[in-house]
Amino acid sequence: MKTVQGLLLASVAVLAIAAPASAQTTAAAPAPAKDDTPDIVVTGTAGGGTSRQAAAFAVTNIDAASIARAAPTSTADLFKVIPGVSAESSGGQNGANIFVRGYPSGGDAEFVTLTTQGVPFFSPPTLSFLENTQLIRIDETIARVEAVRGGTGALFANGQPGLTINFVQKEGGRDFEGLLKGSITDYGYARGDFRLSGPLDENTTFMVGGYYGSGHGLRDPGFTAEKGGQITANIRHTLDRGSIMIFARYLNDHGQWLLPIPLIQNGRSLSQFGNIDPGNGVLAGPETRLALLPDGTRADLADGRGAKLINVGGNFDYEVADGFKVRYRVSYLSGDADTTGLVPASSAQSASAYATSLGGTIGSLTFVNGGVAVANAANQQIIRAGTWVVRKQIEDFTNDVSLEWKTSTNTLTVGGYYSDFSSNDQWNLGNVQLLTAENNARRLNLTLADGRIVTQRGFTQGSFFNVNAAYDGREYAGYAVDEFHVTPQLRLDAGIRYQYYTASGTLENNSFGVNVDGNANTLFDNGNAVLNGTFSTLRYSKGSVSWTVGANYDFTPTVGAYARYNRGNTNPFFDNLRDGIRISPKVDNYEAGIKVRTDLVSLYATIFHTNFDGLSSTVITNGAPVASVGGARSTGVELEGAIRPIENFSIGFSGTWLDAKYRNFTTNGGTVSLSGNRVQRQPRWQWRVTPAYDIRIGGDNKVSLFSTFSYVGDRFSDVQNQQLLPNYFKIDGGITAEIGKALLLGVTVDNLTDKIAITEGNPRVIGSQGQGVINARPILGRSFRFSVGYKF
Repeated sequence: MKTVQGLLLASVAVLAIAAPASAQTTAAAPAPAKDDTPDIVVTGTAGGGTSRQAAAFAVTNIDAASIARAAPTSTADLFKVIPGVSAESSGGQNGANIFVRGYPSGGDAEFVTLTTQGVPFFSPPTLSFLENTQLIRIDETIARVEAVRGGTGALFANGQPGLTINFVQKEGGRDFEGLLKGSITDYGYARGDFRLSGPLDENTTFMVGGYYGSGHGLRDPGFTAEKGGQITANIRHTLDRGSIMIFARYLNDHGQWLLPIPLIQNGRSLSQFGNIDPGNGVLAGPETRLALLPDGTRADLADGRGAKLINVGGNFDYEVADGFKVRYRVSYLSGDADTTGLVPASSAQSASAYATSLGGTIGSLTFVNGGVAVANAANQQIIRAGTWVVRKQIEDFTNDVSLEWKTSTNTLTVGGYYSDFSSNDQWNLGNVQLLTAENNARRLNLTLADGRIVTQRGFTQGSFFNVNAAYDGREYAGYAVDEFHVTPQLRLDAGIRYQYYTASGTLENNSFGVNVDGNANTLFDNGNAVLNGTFSTLRYSKGSVSWTVGANYDFTPTVGAYARYNRGNTNPFFDNLRDGIRISPKVDNYEAGIKVRTDLVSLYATIFHTNFDGLSSTVITNGAPVASVGGARSTGVELEGAIRPIENFSIGFSGTWLDAKYRNFTTNGGTVSLSGNRVQRQPRWQWRVTPAYDIRIGGDNKVSLFSTFSYVGDRFSDVQNQQLLPNYFKIDGGITAEIGKALLLGVTVDNLTDKIAITEGNPRVIGSQGQGVINARPILGRSFRFSVGYKF
């Protein structure tokens, strides 16, 4: 990142160039952003935007009202409304897994790019222990969220062939406006939101807003595990032939990293294990919160998973001459994205069974706190879980400049993209403790009857994998896109992008199998991994070409169709390169869609077929990363829309059918073929139906009732297709009231029927967990949120 500071200063200078030119202008300030979304999307275009009806690609537009009705429990949870997307938010505020259209990956969000105001804020879509929803929150400053699947996404921003999501901020208008809002859940999480916007002068507006919240979380560990907030501000200045916008966002928020817990599975049936409620139970507790790890470092589970960062950027749009425009997008992000969590290292079993697995019997089993012997020690249910600590210092500078030349029948855009990003990582994985298998588990010490000491202060093992590394990456790209109107009804477009990617890194080497004290009878420090002071380097570079061709035909102003082909590429991430995986994923996508928009119905239907090559999926098991590599193929249908049969009543719907399977896909160093298996963690069927009814009472009073019925089909948690995730049906709902256009009241419920369902098996195990007691990550149980707001 040596060049970032100079580039950032240059970018700010570019954004400021046009400011003096506005002194002579009398252009009106832009209208305030409203809760009803304009039918314009900018994601998937070169920046000029297009109407959704005219878009020749699959796009979803989620306005502020739809966000409120979705009542997302996290940023990633909002993505559940996007067809073709599987978003697992059972990991809490952070740590989601997001999958799109059968694009194979082991977790996180490898094929998902997040942008704000049209520019990526962290160019790598995913790093280990970092998916980018960890770097942004949904609050009252968001006007809408745009999501493009496939299509033209491979040409713009960082060239994402999968899913590109853009967060569009609310802006100020001619009048001062504000919002104060407070909310609280039935599990004690309290949050306050605010937003203020208005004019600064005749040509300049501002917006500032954010939130702060705190609580134990639905899975209560007995301490404050959810804490923090975000503040966002922007200023837009209107020029004589364009505008300049500058924005800034500060995030300092963390939440508990929710991980698999013991459950009982018999085929498709799931039930509770012991006193660990599937909906709100958790292993973490007061005894496991603070830990002095075997290597002498300290960890606090209250740190959880989250980010502390600053993100600043801007948009500059200017019409240099009639039909000729220049656009510039820039973003700079710097901060920390850390993770601390209690990760299961075994399934629940009796203490005697565990002792037998070590070749012995129980000599003594005591609680670490107090030293009291455990009653009925042989039958005590135990589980091993490790305190994992991951520290990341990340930085990113991204900018995108484009020139557009537009005539009556043709629009040509050429542009350049540059991104410079880095991540400094310090990992300490392992630190396994012996715990009671119960809610808010307690720490145990075990000595075998033959004198071997299994634990020290509850730890059965120290670190099994460490990382001390500094990575840097750069992306350089140029692109050109042309759109030609053959007739008023028929449009053809084509585009090409060349991207050059380079990465480098320095990492400290591990020594494995270390017996720290040299005593074979102290089992707790045998087989450790220790950073040894020697270093390795990595370097990688590659150029690739992406392209697309598409056509759109409007049968009438309300009925249209499109077809598109695109070739996309992604690059191996830092963690892939560290593990020796240098393959570069390549994606060929074919899609066609129908678009209908009338007063009665809106319908967007898309069929797609995608071929993948150069894929890798990695899990950490037995203390080391294990990779599966190869290709896949997927075919699917996406439906999205709404029916409005009578005034004030609508039925929104979305659904996906997907057939995605691996091909030429192997694991275990190429010795085991997984070809023909279903792509992990993505269902064949999923759908959502959301009826909503508005009741107007008097002039300015309105009550809104809404609910969502959703279904997620069977999936497999692993590439081996051995860990079944059964289908489930879930109901959410809510009621809001607007009184006198000022007072806002609301109640929402998530998982009304308290359904038990799992979104992840045990990613630390290869193959089946068998029947009976397993480790899995369930969806959150039933919860209510109550809110009151005041607009002024």
